[in-house]
Amino acid sequence: MRKSAIVPGLYEIPLLRVKAHAVIDGDDVSLIDCGHAGSLPAIERALDGLGVPLTRVRRLVCTHGHPDHAGSARAIADRGIEVLIHPADAANLAVGFGDVVRQPSRGRIFAAMTPPLATFRSLSDGDELPVLGGLEVIHTPGHTPGSVCLFAERSGVLFVGDTLQRRFGRLSFASGLYSDDPVMARESVQRLAALDVRTIVFSHFPPLRENARETLAGLIGTVRPDPSRQRRSEGTPWTR
Repeated sequence: MRKSAIVPGLYEIPLLRVKAHAVIDGDDVSLIDCGHAGSLPAIERALDGLGVPLTRVRRLVCTHGHPDHAGSARAIADRGIEVLIHPADAANLAVGFGDVVRQPSRGRIFAAMTPPLATFRSLSDGDELPVLGGLEVIHTPGHTPGSVCLFAERSGVLFVGDTLQRRFGRLSFASGLYSDDPVMARESVQRLAALDVRTIVFSHFPPLRENARETLAGLIGTVRPDPSRQRRSEGTPWTR
């Protein structure tokens, strides 16, 4: 029996300590994130349970380059499926453990744990993907340099990857422990304030359906921008 959809055509794929998502629109099938390296067999089984063979998947969209979100991207690309990821994170995947030893940082450690991509398609801020009636790419750096959120205006679904969390049922910002730049991660989510969000889809927590827009607005309202950061970035504002 096919599992229930989050919204029509959108299904959760539970993986090891993370969730991927499948979007099924007739013959057009997309994956949002793909779990750790070695997750491809579990993804195939989940798709089979939805009545969709892997051969029907046209694209994998990675919300960011951490190993639990893009770890199986190279294996999926090897099956001839297009992988989409922000170039800032794709570039980081070339970091090896030798680079980490020479110049250690939290972000470089995570990048070294994710297999690099030989080929990929760059995600750019403002791109619209043919998924869920039009899926807008919103660059929200901070958790990683290339973190993106994905917004389907027609259904009001917002995929946030790890840009937001929902620990113990409470909406919160990206984990400071696992983020490259926690301050930037908080500031970048202000870009989501104008969206008509009805469902927030997380990678590690249940979806938020009730009062999603109001809850998101309340969280964003707690952000206090760093003036020094604003001065440094003057002349290059985020736009939608």
